[in-house]
Amino acid sequence: MSQFSFADLFSGCGGLSLGLAMAGLSGRFAIERDPMAFETFAANFLGNHCPAGAFEWPAWLERKAWAIDDLLECHKADLKRLKGSVDVLAGGPPCQGFSFAGRRQEDDPRNLLFEKYVEVVKAIRPKLLVLENVPGMKVLHHRGKVIDLLQGHDEPRRQSFYERLVASLEAAGYAMEGKLVDAVGFGVPQRRSRLIAMGIRKDLVRLVDGGPSRAFALLQQAGMEQLRELGLKRPVSAEQAISDLAISTSSLVDCDDPASRGGFHEVAYGGPRTRYQRLMHADCLAGMDSMRLARHRDDVRQRFQHIISQCRKGVRMDDATRSSYGLKKHRIFPMSATDPAPTVTTLPDDILHYSEPRILTVRESARLQSFPDWFEFKGKYTTGGDRRTKECPRYTQVGNAVPPLMARAIGKALHALLVEIAAATAGSAGVHAQVSVAATA
Repeated sequence: MSQFSFADLFSGCGGLSLGLAMAGLSGRFAIERDPMAFETFAANFLGNHCPAGAFEWPAWLERKAWAIDDLLECHKADLKRLKGSVDVLAGGPPCQGFSFAGRRQEDDPRNLLFEKYVEVVKAIRPKLLVLENVPGMKVLHHRGKVIDLLQGHDEPRRQSFYERLVASLEAAGYAMEGKLVDAVGFGVPQRRSRLIAMGIRKDLVRLVDGGPSRAFALLQQAGMEQLRELGLKRPVSAEQAISDLAISTSSLVDCDDPASRGGFHEVAYGGPRTRYQRLMHADCLAGMDSMRLARHRDDVRQRFQHIISQCRKGVRMDDATRSSYGLKKHRIFPMSATDPAPTVTTLPDDILHYSEPRILTVRESARLQSFPDWFEFKGKYTTGGDRRTKECPRYTQVGNAVPPLMARAIGKALHALLVEIAAATAGSAGVHAQVSVAATA
């Protein structure tokens, strides 16, 4: 058992939990409302094969998908009994209302779930907090406009959701700081800028030189140490990440995934070829899942072939180019083989393979997110229509996740900070004991 523990709210399929566990923290419980995402979480953290370490799940919490509202309604007293026993509370409230990749909505009810997060913080009172979200949480959405609060604006001052969150956590007794951090700096083969907010309980801040800023100094240090430890050179390219999953160098077999309809194929895996691929394939005792290839029509494949042959790679297609190909989607990236991938989203057709006329598989997207090959994904592959805001199939689970290698570095930084706090607490107790002995001598 690790010296330090964590709980994960809005855990999704478990990217943040996986990274924290790989950093040496011990998981207590996780809350996720979507049944498919929680099924994935349970398969990886509550089963028999858990290379990163199984969660020590509390007896009072049923192992099922929980909405945070229901958790607070049914288990508020149980959460309060955890006071002082959970070192880190992680939380990443759904980001769809903030995301620049989607339709930003100021009144999206998911934007207010951070208030439930704060309520759990007040109940558990962990030493440290970490929250991950999209950069859009730090800008103000108002009447269809986006106002960058970092650059200022002439309109009357209003708070972004990030500012409201920080104000709520400050009032709850935590000193907070947030910064934009790119996952590519931690060995993730993807450019993915995220807002990371970390906080320290105010009664412990005096023990930390630099306060919450210390957490980000430790994160930078952890990132450099992680690259050295894993033998990765920054940046890791898309080709280095997924070339072993290409059709052109493999034979095809029928996809036998129980969640897939018949008629689909996947590559017969031949083994890793690069340092990154070997890292991802370690501990993979059985075959990888989620390898199903998309079934594109002939005309779609021809269009994709023209795009990857003629269009600039590594950048989003502009309006004129998309129009010339008859494409209505506003976000399409032909990937570059020699650069990190663009940000992986929840939509499978946002990114085209760098050399093959097709979209990526779930497993390729997971590789670009730095999920290891042993990690299992459960539930449907995709969904559509009005179900898109209600269900969390595999592509969505991967796109919503915190990259595990990024989370691992965050976990290393938090672990180092907890060690510093423990040492300072012990030193302070020793000083008080010496003063007490001197006073009675």
